[in-house]
Amino acid sequence: MGHLIADAVAALEAAYPPGLAQDWDAVGLVCGDPAEPVDRVHLAVDPTAGVVEEAIAAGAQLLVTHHPLLLRGVHGVPADQPKGSVVHRLIRAGVGLLAAHTNADAAWPGVSDALADALGVAVEEALDPASGIGRIGRLPRPERFDAFVARVEAALPTTAWGVRGAGDPARTIERVAVSGGAGDSMLHLARASGVDAYVTADLRHHPADEHLQRGGAPALVDVAHWASEHPWCAQAADVVRRALPGTTVTVSTLRTDPWTLGARAVPAVAKEIP
Repeated sequence: MGHLIADAVAALEAAYPPGLAQDWDAVGLVCGDPAEPVDRVHLAVDPTAGVVEEAIAAGAQLLVTHHPLLLRGVHGVPADQPKGSVVHRLIRAGVGLLAAHTNADAAWPGVSDALADALGVAVEEALDPASGIGRIGRLPRPERFDAFVARVEAALPTTAWGVRGAGDPARTIERVAVSGGAGDSMLHLARASGVDAYVTADLRHHPADEHLQRGGAPALVDVAHWASEHPWCAQAADVVRRALPGTTVTVSTLRTDPWTLGARAVPAVAKEIP
């Protein structure tokens, strides 16, 4: 007897319990019939139209994404609107969609564990014990901050956003905090933890600047939001493979980071504007 979409949903919700999701979040099965068979599952960070076409081309009956398609309440999903067109395309192709968002952030292991593992950081504890989000761990051996930034760049998918570091290049890095996705709301926790570096995404100018003015400990590494969460796809793929033996599981190769153009490092002095 083959597997059903319900079996895949059960496996993923056991690994990433919906009860861990923030109350504002929208997780779980977005569309699809739990009673339908599944022998191919596709995983991605974002449920974009391109990812949906990739899932269909892979022959998947279920697409699993980190980011929800319908995060905010809607009154309809007309096919002439971007999100509505995705729903219609999925249904017409017979593909279900499951979102595991902040429940995957808070689960252990979850999104930040996958990020830490990609960076070679051995996890020891949660960055925010109250929510279970973010991780603190150690590198195999201490290294300079500039070498650590290079480590992060080499470990994550390349994006136009790139990898940005703020701190003394010669600073010694051993204990590291990570948080997949936007993490400047937990900058105070990283500071209080006494780690040497904090890796996250979407660090804003003013919080980062104020942090540096206060001494700059820990050093900061800012990466693209999509890149910080992409390692989770492989982790979730393993969940499905273990629970549904014989199922073909694929991970998206599409770069769905919205930023597509970028420049390399710039001089410390801004170019004079005529």
